[in-house]
Amino acid sequence: MSVTLEDVHYIAKLARLELTEQEATQAQKDLNKILSYMDELNQIDTSNVEPLEHVFDFETRLRPDVPEPPVPHDDALRNAPDADSDYFRVPKVIE
Repeated sequence: MSVTLEDVHYIAKLARLELTEQEATQAQKDLNKILSYMDELNQIDTSNVEPLEHVFDFETRLRPDVPEPPVPHDDALRNAPDADSDYFRVPKVIE
């Protein structure tokens, strides 16, 4: 399979990209190189290779999920950049 200039222009249109003819030609060459490399990879015998989730064998280290008391209301408001007695002040987002 090979990528044509029409394919490149179609992909650029979908991605809302404006390519010059020189950029489109370069993209065509690059995409064809990628596809030829993928063809090389497809020729490799992987029938005896076990599927992997990750190349490294490691365990995810997470802290224990232990419930803790919530931050007191006054402490939370004290850390806010702008507060009004009981509430956080934020910029207006709906007009």
